Amino acid sequence: MKEKIREFLDNIFGPVISFLDLGIEKLRGVRLVTAQGLNVGKYLSVFGDMPAAWQLVISSLLISTVLLGSLLLYRSVMRLYYSAKEGIKWW
Repeated sequence: MKEKIREFLDNIFGPVISFLDLGIEKLRGVRLVTAQGLNVGKYLSVFGDMPAAWQLVISSLLISTVLLGSLLLYRSVMRLYYSAKEGIKWW
């Protein structure tokens, strides 16, 4: 009886666990790529002919875009967290 329950639960949660294992493998692969470092200069070499002041403006715009994007992402994650917390509270 215990083995049938375990098999039933494995059939239910098997796809979820395999999806999470795949995500872990992909994240480990990304970590290896980012450990090498990112050469931003290769992508910004298009702006290398501009004066230094304009290069600073463009790099400031890019940095502020990344900062604002990460703040928006954090805000959306916190909204999901608080809505899930409220849903569990009244469940």
